[in-house]
Amino acid sequence: MEQPRGLPIQQAHSTAGTVGDWLRRRSLGWRRSAARDKGELFLGQRRIYILPTGPGMGFGALLLVLLIGSINYNLGLGFALTFLALSCALVDMVLTWRNLAHLRLKPVRAAPVFAGQEASFELQLVNTTARERWAVWIDVASAGEARHVVDVAALGSTTVRLALPTETRGWLEAPRLTLSTRFPLGLFRAWSYWRPDLSTLVYPFPEEGAPPLPHGADGSADGAGGAGADDFAGVRPYRPGDPLRRLAWRQIARLDPADGGQLATKHFEGGARDELLLDLTSLPPHLDLELRLSRMTRWVLDAEGRALPYAFRLGGDENANYPAASGAAHAAACLRALALYGRGTQ
Repeated sequence: MEQPRGLPIQQAHSTAGTVGDWLRRRSLGWRRSAARDKGELFLGQRRIYILPTGPGMGFGALLLVLLIGSINYNLGLGFALTFLALSCALVDMVLTWRNLAHLRLKPVRAAPVFAGQEASFELQLVNTTARERWAVWIDVASAGEARHVVDVAALGSTTVRLALPTETRGWLEAPRLTLSTRFPLGLFRAWSYWRPDLSTLVYPFPEEGAPPLPHGADGSADGAGGAGADDFAGVRPYRPGDPLRRLAWRQIARLDPADGGQLATKHFEGGARDELLLDLTSLPPHLDLELRLSRMTRWVLDAEGRALPYAFRLGGDENANYPAASGAAHAAACLRALALYGRGTQ
């Protein structure tokens, strides 16, 4: 006699367990949706959502009116029209879903920029099927209405570049994106979320009106010392940053610009060269840290623009101290250190 009383309790525990399991699965799915998609993403059935649009809801209300009118007046042609229109809507729903299904999404690259500029994330949509994909909209999920629309040819691919504003230095990760389509009739909207595993480095903004490059007491602003100036070694082509006083005017006068002539500079050997040192600790301590990093950024660009070898130091950070050098790789390492100073690395 006591057994029947226990059945509802067991059923209640079973129901509670089922609801709890469902909530745990949903929370796991939500956490996964917030995580980054490593590598290439395949849009399978579970990644695509679809709902009627505003016009689709209006079309459904029209079908309901047609159905009620056909029932009330027993109209055979009304039934035929209603179910024909309903069939078209169902076909449109399938085609809208298929317009996104089985696309492959690839993150390509994102070039470093300076703070205040727009970061460009390059993404690729790959279609490995024989069906062409039309009017696929893509943009940042928080942007509301998408701004970029692309078509993807059958067995082809399309590249999309999304621009994002930058404000502060450091790593900038690609935001969560939304891909959507309403093709072909616009009665349904299919969409999917994508968070590519892609990031770019934002350098400090170069200070405007920064002081000239630092130099030693015996050196000049171009980083060259005065010793050994009489050790003439020859003539070489002019390079940006060479002092005007070292131009080889006699050789320049003999060259005809029409024959491809160019400026030439006297080259000296044996002279001492004061090392150009860009040191963060040498800047006035009362300046804001971001302003000092901005000034260092400007000096790195100025030294590179004048082809001057320079050493680089960021105080006690041994990993951000580089010997004198020049070139794109040296500049990139210095700018990276400035961007990540005090913020760790990735």
